[in-house]
Amino acid sequence: MSTVTAEAGLTIAQASAVTGLSAHTLRYYERDGLMLDPVDRDPGGRRRYAPTDIAWVVMLTRLRATGMPVAQVRRYAELARAGEGNEPERLELLRAHRDLVRARLAREAEHLAAIDLKIEIYENRLATC
Repeated sequence: MSTVTAEAGLTIAQASAVTGLSAHTLRYYERDGLMLDPVDRDPGGRRRYAPTDIAWVVMLTRLRATGMPVAQVRRYAELARAGEGNEPERLELLRAHRDLVRARLAREAEHLAAIDLKIEIYENRLATC
């Protein structure tokens, strides 16, 4: 990380480097209502990402990487922004997504087992030659 202090926040380029997302994606997350809070700006109007912004982007990235549709991510962000009182709805949203991820992982494990079986067959054939 650069010499920018935590109080000053990270530039969009630094936030991009830290999160692995492009500056375009970070701007999209903000524009599309996916951020928890508005990203602070410096006096020149340039974005300054606080540690809480980065932590939120990491969570968004995990949700998207596990296949959560943008509409559901947006709903989760809306609920989180609304504050206390909607935890049951947030919990249900995350549990439903977890169930989908687990089901996908189970299917992938089945596919992997089939590939492993084929590899074992070919390894046994080659070992006997």
